[in-house]
Amino acid sequence: MITLYTYPYLYGLADNNPYGLKVVAFLRLCGLSYRQEHIIDVHDAPRGQLPYILDGSTVIGDSDLIIAHLIRQHRLPIDGDLSEAERRIDHMIRRTLDDLYWVMSYSRWSDPRFWPLFRDQLLNTHPDITEALLEAARQYNLKRYHFQGIGRYETDQIYSRGLTDLEVVAGTLADRPFLFGATPHSIDTALMGFLPNIYRYEIDTPLRAFVAAQPNLTDFCRRTAPLVSLAPSA
Repeated sequence: MITLYTYPYLYGLADNNPYGLKVVAFLRLCGLSYRQEHIIDVHDAPRGQLPYILDGSTVIGDSDLIIAHLIRQHRLPIDGDLSEAERRIDHMIRRTLDDLYWVMSYSRWSDPRFWPLFRDQLLNTHPDITEALLEAARQYNLKRYHFQGIGRYETDQIYSRGLTDLEVVAGTLADRPFLFGATPHSIDTALMGFLPNIYRYEIDTPLRAFVAAQPNLTDFCRRTAPLVSLAPSA
């Protein structure tokens, strides 16, 4: 049995972090049995980051490394039909989402308009999480934004960067059900990790306003909801 360790759930999603939600979507899409543990202490996680999995005696962190391991270990055919050109697009979209992550994170933990809403939702959903713990996490994230670089820009410039990332995603998806047509691939689980984590949050950031205005993105979120929603037993 695979054990997946992720951050706490929020707004009906199985993880409030897009990378953990990506792995949830991948496991469900591929029909792999797993159990999910929601944690907030990352001291035991590889590189001090979530998500990570325990697959037998093997511990693996980083969502892309997790998915690569699962494809190899369980001989999954999910990406076997991709052309070289499609694999290059896959790579570029993953890196675009990596850039978008920082804007998403900034909107929750740093922007004073949205941080109190995010904090209060976590506190109301998870009574075991304290305000002091969240404030410590916030201060840690503010340092990350500074050293990563995004925290040194003006707020409008930060959101402009994220909106450009979303424009690329929306334009590349176009009117197809999934990125490469009618059949989902692992890159689509990355989109499932990110887009619902923006759209289904009841926090009206500029990112959410953009996604809500794109019929193809909102349709994608609605169609893939079963793969990312909180399981009844969670």
